[in-house]
Amino acid sequence: MGRSQVDGSDVPQTGRMRVRLDLLLDCPADAAWEAVHSPAVFRAVSGPFTTADSLEPGGFPDRWAGTEHRVRLRMFGLLPMGSQLIRLRDETLPDDTRVVHDEGGPLTGAMRVVTTWHHRMAISPEPSGSNPGGAGTTDNGSAGTAPAVALARTRFRDTLEVGAGVLTPVAWLGFWVFWQLRARQLRRLAPGWAAQFGGVA
Repeated sequence: MGRSQVDGSDVPQTGRMRVRLDLLLDCPADAAWEAVHSPAVFRAVSGPFTTADSLEPGGFPDRWAGTEHRVRLRMFGLLPMGSQLIRLRDETLPDDTRVVHDEGGPLTGAMRVVTTWHHRMAISPEPSGSNPGGAGTTDNGSAGTAPAVALARTRFRDTLEVGAGVLTPVAWLGFWVFWQLRARQLRRLAPGWAAQFGGVA
């Protein structure tokens, strides 16, 4: 299903640490691409313990579209965590992997201790995804095994690089926990993205 990884090897030189997810999601890559541009999905994968409210006039757009957006974060809907800027930039790599960079970061509140922020979400089709044959019916009507049905799946690599000076390990620990909850939400929501955003399974 995927794995999470922590990379702190460059802490002595840069004061930064990374949290990584490498997930296989049950949805087409095009649907996953639209999902990571959706404020509704952003709020859903931030839950259930973290809530996000828009600080912009008019609230959240239907889709992030190359603009900056400020949000207010709360834990359990009550405890203020501060505000954060979302600033997305899209990139396509030579191997056709599509990457969303969030180069915003915390603005106010407790999260302001984070001085370095770079969030990257890399999306590519998973060519080998298939559903093993299940119970079915053979040509003569007897019970048998149905042919394997190919599924559209997505390799989703989610990397957060953060730095908070001497508090970097503390900040990393909090984000590591959050990233595990985020992974669970991503896996839970992904099967519905093809219907929600389009894409041929």
